[in-house]
Amino acid sequence: MAKKILIEGMKCEHCVGHVKEALEGLSGVTSVTVNLAGNYAVVEGAVDNEELKEAIEEEGYDVISIEE
Repeated sequence: MAKKILIEGMKCEHCVGHVKEALEGLSGVTSVTVNLAGNYAVVEGAVDNEELKEAIEEEGYDVISIEE
């Protein structure tokens, strides 16, 4: 299942890398795409929304919403 996560605080490709790496490290995630211009990430796989939010917030970014 794909989930679109709106993220606030990403400013550059370095930020994109941090978010992507954090999400890819979660169990159940099969793929991650991060879009800097749109301020969102799309995650494929079976993972809990709270885990997604925590992983992103631990990197210093804010989760605005998670759409399924």
